[in-house]
Amino acid sequence: MSMKFQDYEKYLSPALSKTTDLVVESGKGCYVTDVNGDVYLDFVQGIAVNAFGHSYPKIVDAMKAQLDKLTDASFNLVNYPTTLKFAERLAETTPGDLNCVFFSNSGGEACDAALKLARAYTERPCIIAFRGSFHGRTLGATSVTASSSKYRKHYEPLVGGVHFAPYPSPYRWGYAERQVDPETCAAEALGEIQKIFDYLAAPEDVAAVIIEPVMGEGGYIVPPTSFMKGLRELCTKHGILLIFDEVQSGYGRTGKMWASEHFGVVPDIMTSGKAIAGGFPMSAIISTREIMSKWLPGMHGSTFGGHPVAAAAALAVLDAMKEEGIPENVNKMGEYLRGRLTELQRKFPVMGDVRGLGLMTAVEFIHPEDRRPNGEAFSKLRKYALDNKLLLLGCGVYGNGLRFATPLNVTKEELDKGLAIIESGLGEL
Repeated sequence: MSMKFQDYEKYLSPALSKTTDLVVESGKGCYVTDVNGDVYLDFVQGIAVNAFGHSYPKIVDAMKAQLDKLTDASFNLVNYPTTLKFAERLAETTPGDLNCVFFSNSGGEACDAALKLARAYTERPCIIAFRGSFHGRTLGATSVTASSSKYRKHYEPLVGGVHFAPYPSPYRWGYAERQVDPETCAAEALGEIQKIFDYLAAPEDVAAVIIEPVMGEGGYIVPPTSFMKGLRELCTKHGILLIFDEVQSGYGRTGKMWASEHFGVVPDIMTSGKAIAGGFPMSAIISTREIMSKWLPGMHGSTFGGHPVAAAAALAVLDAMKEEGIPENVNKMGEYLRGRLTELQRKFPVMGDVRGLGLMTAVEFIHPEDRRPNGEAFSKLRKYALDNKLLLLGCGVYGNGLRFATPLNVTKEELDKGLAIIESGLGEL
């Protein structure tokens, strides 16, 4: 008799929101197989966690080898060869002087810690974040998250001193959500930060600005380069630390190792997670030695951070990045994907916007007559896709976005198979 999720649902907290009732038993590459033997094409990949798909052999072998040696002895107490090597190799990939690492276990945990580090270094209380942002669900990360009020509901008061500016989205800019050109959007967005300085928080009280260099859960939005450069200049001028949340946008997903490279901007603190260990829980806070020097022993810690098995997997991910020519594949497949989606957009006006960098690509669904967000269209498409053995991932404040989170080594054939199902589903809307 096959296992059903409903038989076990009573043992799980309702906070574990489920978009399907699938019970998945195994996975290989771009596919997962449930307990009934049904095979699904997986364009979610643990929410952009599996850099090379499910059960990538090199990663599995590295983890098995480490398990035979040591599982854990706490990185607070002893050092592990895998973790030490990974710290060095990770630092080799990062921009500027970001070469000092603190390991933790999840993206939210890393973002929470980055806020602590910024306050410790600057001895200032305030943080500026952005509407539409998602940084995690710890108390600190929730305090700078604004991609949906549901994440903050019943938790106020959260961490104090947080002020929100609008994220520079040319397709839906400001409260009026008008469409503007990128340069207008950039100038007005920088002006909104100045208004926070003028009305709410003096710049000398602001410890950090935290931003996703490409917005993730909020809609896969790519900000104008002039905004990112202007934000860097503004932070430098006032001694404010610039934090880039690269948990989703980093590790090759945009076609460069770090999304910040697209803008020529180096942050003061950077967080990483998701794909960092190819499907194993791991994250990192990366900064300069100078900034990290203010984080004295005991000011932060983690029981499982820097886990030797996770580090072994992370080393295998970096090896595979080189061996498989990942940046080249991401850029090639990302361009192909957006090209195909743009073709579909001409056929289906419900597709209001196609955007992204590399394989960090999304579609925003609208009501064509007035450009209102159309969450119902995406919900119907996702159900159609699930019924036809394709797993899709949503995004956006209004639930009207489709974000692609395929493996970084996805093939044209796999994209075509998924796009064929999507096209059929669009025809059913």
